[in-house]
Amino acid sequence: MAVGAARTTIDDLLATARSRLTRLGPHEAHAAQAAGALLVDTRTEAHRARDGVIPGAIHHSRTVLEWRADPSCEACDPELAGDLDRVVVIVCSEGYSSSLAAATLQDLGFARATDLDGGFEAWLAAGLPVERL
Repeated sequence: MAVGAARTTIDDLLATARSRLTRLGPHEAHAAQAAGALLVDTRTEAHRARDGVIPGAIHHSRTVLEWRADPSCEACDPELAGDLDRVVVIVCSEGYSSSLAAATLQDLGFARATDLDGGFEAWLAAGLPVERL
């Protein structure tokens, strides 16, 4: 980077990602799931074991999400990659990395990808269903 050149910060990246999303609050995400949306939990196994999971959500680590979502990839998950028109709601712990992930899924063709505003913590605080592992 040239001296004095402007650099992009993570706050810039996050703002750009979120400008493309129609983020859902916990109750909206719950209603979307009931209407057929797929919730994808990207939290670590340790977080899921400690805090529980959203019933019906699938899990893919953030580190492999794009490979599981891309229908042209040998490592894709048909449940996730099988319908580019489906509403896909990404869930992380607090709603930060999920915004970046949802924007990336949009780049992969999931026009209706979004994330859970506030993440799993907001879901839990809203008193929505959680299963313990």
